[in-house]
Amino acid sequence: MTVPFRLLRASALVELLSLVLLLANLATVHLPPVASLLGPVHGCAYLFVIGATLRLTTDLRTRLTAIVPAIGGLLVLRRTGPGRAGGDVSTGPTGR
Repeated sequence: MTVPFRLLRASALVELLSLVLLLANLATVHLPPVASLLGPVHGCAYLFVIGATLRLTTDLRTRLTAIVPAIGGLLVLRRTGPGRAGGDVSTGPTGR
């Protein structure tokens, strides 16, 4: 497993978890310190997802998928998971 893939997996999970916690805080008690802590964590994880995707693949669709907030990292993981060619689409001898 490559370093960008591990970084992508970790940052995608942190991005999603931090967003869920931010929304739960907003829907319940809305504590400003929680939002002050989790907001930057979510933003940094989002940027890490984009950066790791840029290092991991050259496929334009996969790179554009990374910019989808909250679930972009998970979608990129799905496209570039184990056994896949880093998101790059390759064709077989028949062109399919």
